[in-house]
Amino acid sequence: MDQAINEIEGYLLWEAEKDRARTRANAFCAGLPWLTDTQRREVELRYCQDQCDASRAYLERIAVRSATLRTEYESVYRALRRRLITAFLSGTVAVAALVTATAIVLTAH
Repeated sequence: MDQAINEIEGYLLWEAEKDRARTRANAFCAGLPWLTDTQRREVELRYCQDQCDASRAYLERIAVRSATLRTEYESVYRALRRRLITAFLSGTVAVAALVTATAIVLTAH
C-alpha cells in the first residue's frame, strides 16, 4: 500500500514539475517576440526537455544522497541502541550484585 502511494505521489510531483517547465518555457518564449510559431514550439519543446533533464538529474542526486543518509543514520541508531542496551544490562547486573551483597550482609548478622 505504501509503495502504491509513493508511486502516485511521485507521478503527481513529476507532472507538476513538467507543468512548471512548460510555464517557464512559455515565459522564456514570451521574451522572444520575433520567433515564428514553429520556432516558438521548437524552443519551448527544447526548453522543457532541458528543464526536465535537469530536474531528473537533480532528483536522482537527491535520491542517492537520501539513501546514503538513511544508511548512515541507521548505523548510528543501531550503535546508540547497542550502547543503551549495554548500559541497561550493566545497570541491572550492578543492582542485582548490590542486592545480593546486601542480602548476604544482612543474613550474616
